[in-house]
Amino acid sequence: MNHTTNPFIVKAYLSKELFCDRENELNVLHRNFNNGINTTIISPRKMGKSGLIHRFFDDLNFEKDLASVYIDIYATLSLKDFIKHIAEAIMKRFPEKTKTGRAFMKFLKSLRPVISFDPFTGQPQIQINFQTEYESAHTIQNLFQFLDAQNIKIICAFDEFQQISKYPEKNVEALLRTHIQSLKNVFFIFCGSNKSMMSEIFTSANRPFFASTRLLYLDKIETTAYKKFIQHHFGINGKQISEEAIESVLFWTKRHTFYTQTLCNVLFSMHHNKVSVESVKEAMSEILTENEPYFFQYRQFLTPAQWNYLIAVAKEEEVTQITSQKFISKYHIGTPANSKRIMKSLLEKELILEILSEKETCYRIYDVFFGRWLQTNF
Repeated sequence: MNHTTNPFIVKAYLSKELFCDRENELNVLHRNFNNGINTTIISPRKMGKSGLIHRFFDDLNFEKDLASVYIDIYATLSLKDFIKHIAEAIMKRFPEKTKTGRAFMKFLKSLRPVISFDPFTGQPQIQINFQTEYESAHTIQNLFQFLDAQNIKIICAFDEFQQISKYPEKNVEALLRTHIQSLKNVFFIFCGSNKSMMSEIFTSANRPFFASTRLLYLDKIETTAYKKFIQHHFGINGKQISEEAIESVLFWTKRHTFYTQTLCNVLFSMHHNKVSVESVKEAMSEILTENEPYFFQYRQFLTPAQWNYLIAVAKEEEVTQITSQKFISKYHIGTPANSKRIMKSLLEKELILEILSEKETCYRIYDVFFGRWLQTNF
């Protein structure tokens, strides 16, 4: 039996062929790197920033004397965790059989680490104990100096970089900035999904990273490009999808990358050689039903006022005037002050996404599928 790989990826980056567009963003990354400039990427969660990094690294794999290191620090809670994640990423990128890998293992031994390997993934895991904050700071310096001393250019991408502002240690930003600015052969991409925290780190004049990078805001993939991508991958796999069906997909998912990919993935998995708007509706229903138990869990952690506010925002698709009498009266929110207070709490919980533009600020449900479920059921 022939097995066709679903081309609509919802997890890790696989290949250039299965990656949609982002040509402008890739050009910016290449230009910045070629000119020795570090880049900060800010985007909402699940918009595709991690995929963009790996797509960029895919281009760099063909360049001689250059290496890329990806470090996801979302799960880190301290500077110690940060160091552990850097060390594990370096070990993964430079195996011990390589010259750089052997040199790194020699360097690591001076830290007296406990090294083990994940039984499921086979990836290295490192445990390092520091007696003082000075030891941690000194190790950070040594790690960066080790990378800088290799006879190659290295580009490190830190994903969810805003986590460093939550560490209990003081002056982490200043510590990193001090060591990073002296490096000659190591370049950086700093990525984050919390726009306010990332903007504070990189655009506030009183913060160490101020004006140290070029900013790249990752938005939705352009409609025409996404249409062509969807049409192409259904077509080359012997499936026809109508123009109306594609438009329905892009509207329902708001072109938010993860949700568009997921809906297309489900559509592709159906045994339909001709995909119509009705097929899309069937896939939508399947997704909402599958996620319903998860959506109901939100309600347990919210007040009735917060829950009703989410329904209001979902019903409106997007809200621009949260203190307007029309919005407040229609959904029985109470007062403008109450609307602001509830909105603030839901933004902090990342249940509502704030979208800024030159003209206005608008708000929508962060999880697109959750928003569609609220529209359908309430």
